[in-house]
Amino acid sequence: MKKITLFLVFIGMMTLQSCEVTEINDTVDNDTISEVFEVTTSFNSNNNYSRLVTFDPPIYSSDVVLVYHLYDTVNGEDIWKLMPQTYYFSDGGELDFNFDYTRYNVNIFLSANFSLTTLPSSWTQDQTFRIAIIPANFATTVNKNNIDAVMSALSVTKGEIKKIDL
Repeated sequence: MKKITLFLVFIGMMTLQSCEVTEINDTVDNDTISEVFEVTTSFNSNNNYSRLVTFDPPIYSSDVVLVYHLYDTVNGEDIWKLMPQTYYFSDGGELDFNFDYTRYNVNIFLSANFSLTTLPSSWTQDQTFRIAIIPANFATTVNKNNIDAVMSALSVTKGEIKKIDL
C-alpha cells in the first residue's frame, strides 16, 4: 500500500511540475478618477475677494487639486497660469491669485500688498479658472505648469470639462 501511495504522490508531483501558470497583466486603472471644472467668477469686497467652489461628492483625501487662472488669450490660444500666481505692477504693487482646498471645496482668493478696492476691474471681474482634481501619483509625474499636459495625462478632453455656475 505504501508503494502505491508513494507512486501516486510521485505522479502528482510530476503533474504539478508540468503545469504552467500564465499571468495576464491587463491592468485597468479603475481608481484614477480625475475631473476638470471651469468656473468664471468675479471678486469684490462683498465676497471678500474670494469664491468657494464646493465638490459634490467630496474628493478623495489622496487627491490633489490644481487651479489654473486664464491669464490671457493670444491669437485664439488661451494662456493658463498655474496658481498660486503673483502679478507685479510697475508701482511696486503685488497681486496674488491663490487658493486653498479641502476634500469638500476649493477657495479661490485674491490678496495684495495694497487695497484690493483700488484694483482695476480687469483683474476682478469675469475671471476664469480651471480646477483639476488629480490622483496624487499623477501629481508627481506630470508637468503641472502646463494644463494641456495635465489634461492629456488624465485623458480629459476640452469637451469633458464641467462648467460650474456660482
